[in-house]
Amino acid sequence: MPDLSFQVTGAAPVELAAVPTLGLTLVVKNSIPDEVIHSAALRCQVQLEVTRRNYTPEEKKSLTDLFGEPGRWGQTLRPMLWTHAQATVPSFTASVSIEMQIPCTFDFNIAATKYFYGLEEGDVPLCLMFSGTIYQIDEAGAMLVSPVPWDREARYRLPVQAWRDMMDEYYPNTAWMCLQRDMFDRLYQYKVQHGIATWELAFDRLLREGRKVATA
Repeated sequence: MPDLSFQVTGAAPVELAAVPTLGLTLVVKNSIPDEVIHSAALRCQVQLEVTRRNYTPEEKKSLTDLFGEPGRWGQTLRPMLWTHAQATVPSFTASVSIEMQIPCTFDFNIAATKYFYGLEEGDVPLCLMFSGTIYQIDEAGAMLVSPVPWDREARYRLPVQAWRDMMDEYYPNTAWMCLQRDMFDRLYQYKVQHGIATWELAFDRLLREGRKVATA
């Protein structure tokens, strides 16, 4: 039976994808070097191991919305599910390198987006947990199927800059907000009634009005 192991060796934005996508370079190795693997269908659960890095005072301030006040982080800081991914491994012997693509979102209602956006520099410890199916062909030409054991994992420290570069490529100098329809309608009416040309100017005016009220 094949004995596969996994290692992530790099990360870079995927160009011209339909949505922001991060490509992880994944090396797949078989401990039986002469055994031919016809193909493999991988499933991967990616977790953010948020407890395995240090945070600057500014990062702690930015992440308050996600984890609460830093004094409570001993109770609130826990590994977070980031996403699920899939990859197809082509035929190989010994080892092969593939790209596993991770679709991402810039929706700030998503905890992972808040987390990445709140980091200034350094890296994010990832834990990738694999499962899936391995396909082989025996001497008689019959297909042999075996599972990827559930204990197969890989760890990788994803540079924060890789995530920022990806988002800058798809949304340069932009951030996204998801609003309920009634709130959007109210904001749109405000923008139209005051003859404001852009959404940026509308929000800027609302913020300035709010500051005036707060200091009155």
